[in-house]
Amino acid sequence: MKQEIREWAVKLAQCAGQNEDQAEAFAGGIESSPGLSEEMEYYYEHQNLLCKYQVAGYTLADVLVWQVDHFKAFLDRPDEMNRYDQDRLLWSAFQTMLAMQEHPEGYQRKMREETGTDYAGKY
Repeated sequence: MKQEIREWAVKLAQCAGQNEDQAEAFAGGIESSPGLSEEMEYYYEHQNLLCKYQVAGYTLADVLVWQVDHFKAFLDRPDEMNRYDQDRLLWSAFQTMLAMQEHPEGYQRKMREETGTDYAGKY
C-alpha cells in the first residue's frame, strides 16, 4: 500500500475514535490483506467503494448497508452507533471485513439476524 494511503488509513481510524496504537494496527491489518488494500486504495482515490473483494460472499457495501440497517439494535448504545458518523462508519466497515477474514461464520450469522425491523416478514 502506498505510504500516503497508509497515513490516510491511520487518520481515518483516529477520526473514528481509535488511539494511535489502534490506528496503526488497523492500517497494518489493511496492508496485510491484498483485497482490503485494493479496496482502501480505490476508496482513497475515488471516494467510492470498489466492492471487488468479498469475504463469505459479502462486500464492503454489504457491510455498510448492514451497519446502517441494524442501527435500531444499538439505539440504547449511542456510542456504538455509526449511522451518522461517516468516518466511523467507513472505518467500521473495513474493520469488520478484517475480522470477517478470520471468523466469517459469526459475521454471516449477525448479518442475517441483526437487521432492522422495518420490513415485512421479519418476524
